[in-house]
Amino acid sequence: MKLNDLPQTSTWTLARRAERMNPSVIREILKVTEKPGIISLAGGLPSPKTFPVSAFAAASAAVLAQDGPGALQYAASEGYGPLRQAIADFLPWDVNPDQILITTGSQQALDLIAKVLIDENSRVLVETPTYLGALQAFTPMEPSVVAVASDDEGVLIDDLRAKVGTGADKARFLYVLPNFQNPTGRTMSEARRAALVKAAAELNLPLVEDNPYGDLWFDNPPPPPLTARNPEGCIYMGSFSKVLAPGLRLGFVVAPKAVYPKLLQAKQAADLHTPGYNQRLVAEVMKGNFLDRHVPTIRALYKQQCEAMLAALTKEMAGLGVEWNRPDGGMFLWVRLPEGMSAIELLPQAVERNVAFVPGAAFYADNADPRTLRLSFVTSTVEQIATGIAALADAIRSHKA
Repeated sequence: MKLNDLPQTSTWTLARRAERMNPSVIREILKVTEKPGIISLAGGLPSPKTFPVSAFAAASAAVLAQDGPGALQYAASEGYGPLRQAIADFLPWDVNPDQILITTGSQQALDLIAKVLIDENSRVLVETPTYLGALQAFTPMEPSVVAVASDDEGVLIDDLRAKVGTGADKARFLYVLPNFQNPTGRTMSEARRAALVKAAAELNLPLVEDNPYGDLWFDNPPPPPLTARNPEGCIYMGSFSKVLAPGLRLGFVVAPKAVYPKLLQAKQAADLHTPGYNQRLVAEVMKGNFLDRHVPTIRALYKQQCEAMLAALTKEMAGLGVEWNRPDGGMFLWVRLPEGMSAIELLPQAVERNVAFVPGAAFYADNADPRTLRLSFVTSTVEQIATGIAALADAIRSHKA
């Protein structure tokens, strides 16, 4: 019997969790941006201008010369010791390197946290709106995701208390991005952070703090992390994607002793360990306070591009009834269209005019606001930003008509 003669009777039965997996709206939109001539204000990609290529070239040579075989061998699941120490030294509170788990990007950290902390129908709290990638990581575990009302300063404490639940229905954790949040670009105020940590402690509610953008402030650093105020009540996530290079897929988790061993076991089951070569590269690059010199150049570039986008919005959106915020750092700003408009319906008209954005509805756990959209200002030039915002304004005028 030849292979082609076999009966075509194989049926693949997908797990229920697979049915709940959905493609990333952002990744699908990025496919559109590959069209020649499109100005993408959609993706959350760092500017390639910020990648320290020469520093990595030197680090690569040093790593391979010092211990090439070790860099290319299997490694400890916890992560490369000198890198864990460097991270502990870099964080603004007292952290034991033994609390740090190196992950393959902070997206893996979300996946591990979901596997360890979420059961079917578990209540999980998120901001309104929240990071789409977190929703994607949580969804396969079949939780009940509940959005907590939020304003320009972050989650509203009264609504948090109302939605935390009790008994078996009590929330497993609140997932929160206090600094230059994706998608809105907002930053949680000092007063709100203090109130949130206090309320979470009173409610015995763990916090999962995601901070990939915290070093990208423009003029003043944000307030201290939530985790610094209550390390035993928080899991902290960080990333090298925004300050060095996303292609390395290097993130980390700082976790209390009560949770760390299970995160480590989940990591071992997922991929054994994050590439040791990449970890050694970053540890080598971080020597000599490199980040203290490099990150300010990123801040300066992103501030210039953010100011260009704000100026273009002020000029082009005059009289259109469009609203937007003014972020103090990060990579995004948040736009609300006039009453009755839909960002999803607007997108094709914008693409026709060679500009793309991300509709905001995908970032809501429930009760999505169809008028919202996210703009990224970091990968386009000042000239492209001006052209793109003008095209977006033209699409809005056409849509309103």
